[in-house]
Amino acid sequence: MKKKPFIISALACAAILSASASKNADPVLMTINGKDVRQSEFEYLYHKNNLQQLAPQSIDEYIEMFIVYKLKVADAEAAGLHQTDAFTKEFNGYCAELSRPYLRDSIVEKRLIEEAYARMATSRKVSHIMLPLGSTYDEKEANRMKLDSIRTAIVNGSADFGEMAVRYSSDRSARVNNGSMGYINVNSYPYPFEKTAWETPVGEISPVIEDAPFGFHIIRVEDERPNPGKVEARHILKLTNGLSEEEGAAKKAQIDSIYNLLASGGDFDAIARAESEDPGSAANGGRLGWFGPGEMVKEFEDAAFGLKDGGISAPFKTAYGYHIVQTLAHRGIGSLAEESERIKAAISRDMRSVMPETERLTQLKAELGVKIDSTGLMQARSRMTGDSPAEQLRSLQADNSLIATVGKRVISIGDVINYIPSNVLEGANDAFTVLNSGLENKINETVVEETRKNLAENNSEYRNLTNEYRDGILLFEISNRNVWERSASDTEGLQKFFSANRAKYTWDKPHYKGYVIFTTNDSIAGEAQKYLAANKVENDSLVSVMRANYGRSIKIEKVVTGKGENAIVDNVAFNGERPEAPGKWTAWFGYAGRVIDAPEEANDVRGTVASDYQQLLESEWIKALRKKYKVKLNKKALKALGN
Repeated sequence: MKKKPFIISALACAAILSASASKNADPVLMTINGKDVRQSEFEYLYHKNNLQQLAPQSIDEYIEMFIVYKLKVADAEAAGLHQTDAFTKEFNGYCAELSRPYLRDSIVEKRLIEEAYARMATSRKVSHIMLPLGSTYDEKEANRMKLDSIRTAIVNGSADFGEMAVRYSSDRSARVNNGSMGYINVNSYPYPFEKTAWETPVGEISPVIEDAPFGFHIIRVEDERPNPGKVEARHILKLTNGLSEEEGAAKKAQIDSIYNLLASGGDFDAIARAESEDPGSAANGGRLGWFGPGEMVKEFEDAAFGLKDGGISAPFKTAYGYHIVQTLAHRGIGSLAEESERIKAAISRDMRSVMPETERLTQLKAELGVKIDSTGLMQARSRMTGDSPAEQLRSLQADNSLIATVGKRVISIGDVINYIPSNVLEGANDAFTVLNSGLENKINETVVEETRKNLAENNSEYRNLTNEYRDGILLFEISNRNVWERSASDTEGLQKFFSANRAKYTWDKPHYKGYVIFTTNDSIAGEAQKYLAANKVENDSLVSVMRANYGRSIKIEKVVTGKGENAIVDNVAFNGERPEAPGKWTAWFGYAGRVIDAPEEANDVRGTVASDYQQLLESEWIKALRKKYKVKLNKKALKALGN
């Protein structure tokens, strides 16, 4: 079976996507069945072929092989193989992988790493007010506008930030902290929130953040301080949350006693394992690992950062209970190289991981000239009919009203509705929200399609790689249909070929042709032989009949095997010594077999005959292709190519 052509990996492709060649410098070398083949494609395949050959071919030698290759592809296209779902899925998947480097802004990740590292130098004290995103388009717009109005009132001095947080924020903690989040560090919150927190000047209130994943936010930046880095610490905790005053006093006495033990030289690790009531750290000697500002409650953070390495605090209280903390080590911010891997890991876990693609998509939209008819979108909303969101969406399936353009591509309302997956459409809570989302996705897909189309037209390397893969799929399928699969299924043709060329197929030693029947013991072998002697069993049903009678205690093999090639066959047919039994098959005998000196039919030498028959089918197919499809050569361009 032939293999599909070797394909360069996506990483290798990334290095060549920047190169291109104009059509004037890329002449047509030949036209096959009306389809032009340019010099760049021919040269690409010629050089690649020679890299894979022990003896390089000349251009003249390769031309004939190349023409046959293209004739076979033309035959596949004539058969419609390029229009099948299987072909489309495989080819589009390859194009998606190959175009990935072009659809990704490679400098964005570098910028995000440097941006995060720069922000690591400070911690910012912030407060926020959050409103939910809403489940429908109208709810979303209402909540966004409401939060904007709250911001305006605070900025104008007619409302207090803390009071508004308590009254309106959907963050439940605002009821007790007036919206205060304390000092925060980078890589601890969703990127849009973090970005706004560091870009808003100290003392000011941010605009409404619309693209954070959990809601709409406004942020007030209250202070900025140098980032003290991180500390490694361990602690001992006595829980008081939910206890009575008397029970709390008992816990205070316990923690004071533990402190006295530590002050007298007690082993912190052992005492923490025995006494700490923090289930997450007690078994590890109270160790909490490394943490930075904003990751612990304020009292705990102040104690840990305020100690020198090895220092142990006096007991102190938090909302959880009484603590004793020991600071094991301090660590400042490392160099960019030292922090880079940790930053990359943080980026991979949040929305920044897709920003190289989303920012490149934004650039491509600008380059292609994406336009959305907002008025038409609202008019479409007014034309929706039906009781359910799904019915409202389906009512616009035949609507050809223009809603957006991507370059010269036109997108209608119906295009968007029909693009929305059926499960999304049927499960819609709000028709207009689903329509907006569908429009965005349809535009994005169209931008990607147009970008790949432009790559194929303007970038010779990309074009050659996609052409090679496309033609390779078609070549495999059409060759399988006309040669490999046909030779395997055309038993009549194979036998005729054998009969016409019988003299070619000879043996230098006798062969046993028949069956070898294996059993698990001599008793079953004897019974099987008696059964076959008493009953006429056709060869075609031999296996099924014997398995029905003897189950898994019997195995039948049909063989055409030369003397000296198999020890068991030698024992059965050529008086050879009995060999060691193969596994559980301890007994065997020959059935319906005989020794022959030459092949009698194609199946006796099937592998060799099938290979020769494939060569015949290939030769006849190529002759037919040359008659069927027109080949026009640009002799001048070909001559110049050989110089």
